[in-house]
Amino acid sequence: MTDKATTDVAIDTSSALERRIDMTVAMAEIDKDVEQRLKRMSRTVKMAGFRPGKVPMKMVAQQYGSQARSEAIGAAVEKAYGEKVREQKLRVAGYPRIEPKSDASPGLLGFTAIFEVYPDITPADVSGQAFSKPTLTVTDAEVDKTLEVLRKQRTTYVETDRGATNGDRLVIDFIGRRDGEEFQGGKASDFAVMVGGGQMLPDFEAQLEGVKAGDTKVFDVNFPADYQTAELAGATVQFEVTVKKVEAAQLPEIDADFAKQLGVADGDVEKMRVEVRSNLEREVKKRLLAKVKEQVMEALLKVNPIEVPKALVEVESQQMAEAARRDMESRGMAMKNIPVEASWFTEQASRRVKLGLLLAELVKAKDLHVKPEQVRAIVDEFAETFEDPKEVVRWYYSQPERLAEAEALALENNVVDWVLASAKVSETPIAFDELMGNAA
Repeated sequence: MTDKATTDVAIDTSSALERRIDMTVAMAEIDKDVEQRLKRMSRTVKMAGFRPGKVPMKMVAQQYGSQARSEAIGAAVEKAYGEKVREQKLRVAGYPRIEPKSDASPGLLGFTAIFEVYPDITPADVSGQAFSKPTLTVTDAEVDKTLEVLRKQRTTYVETDRGATNGDRLVIDFIGRRDGEEFQGGKASDFAVMVGGGQMLPDFEAQLEGVKAGDTKVFDVNFPADYQTAELAGATVQFEVTVKKVEAAQLPEIDADFAKQLGVADGDVEKMRVEVRSNLEREVKKRLLAKVKEQVMEALLKVNPIEVPKALVEVESQQMAEAARRDMESRGMAMKNIPVEASWFTEQASRRVKLGLLLAELVKAKDLHVKPEQVRAIVDEFAETFEDPKEVVRWYYSQPERLAEAEALALENNVVDWVLASAKVSETPIAFDELMGNAA
């Protein structure tokens, strides 16, 4: 019988990423370790009727023998597993699952360690890929459009006695009846609705045009066949609407007061336009880069089909689920009884893990490591939108972990630049509304 902890180790490599190591641990070595552990315990263990260090070994063994044996077996298996992983230079992903074996020889304990390894990645050639790089130059027209959006965000409403028109806000009471009977969810009081706002069914909103405060109107509404409430899908119901208020929209003038609302202390309208243009140029730059980056990441995934360890995907899924829960809680939602399952994020998590492994390999293979000045440039961009940029920069650099976001962005930018430099790139102008998501 050998005195080594492992007398037999075999590695199963039949799966792409899963590995199984069969181990046998010598019982003699386990017994020796148990004895040593119990001796160490006996020096400090306390029992009634005995001074510390004077408890008989037999009593120590009776009390702590199972614990010592469990620890000894765990340590032996961990040692055997660790030695073989290092010997084979395996890049382990996650933690192993240890299963006992029943076919070990006399005097030996058999175990199987089951774990995953990182995939071996050789980045594929991307020179044949084609990318469309959107371009947009910010002009006065884009500044004017942005100011119009900012005006609409600051719309106020004034009560009027005229008939309602598109864009007016109404305060109404309504009751919905189907075959003369009120139905669930078809009644409301002091309900605010925008004429033409798309908040209600088209048939409903169409009947609001021209109504005045004090009017009562009865009309039919046809629910679409695919309506989300099955009982109402395809049904025709009757609504009785009482109009309490008609409020006309008023947009603020682009003047000194408006400029002050946007943070220009002295109300200088031209200065406001310069700041809006500057902010808009930053946002346009960010969105243009995001569109190119999305194309590059999809191309990398396409030309580098890889299998990723389930353990890493599970961890990423759990982190995404927790982030979603925190986000919803920050929005005021009571999450105590609302489940957020990690499984909901599996597909997205798998994509993230694949990209993370691909980018890491590209950075190493093509020497795309991030330089300090690149990180500083990104931090400076983050800080530009704050009142005191220097203080924001100090905040980022006061804790190294706060730079993680900037470092990750810089790394992605390096990869994007490298891919574009070796691929086919064509520039394509993009409409402002399309880029900003205002196409509708």
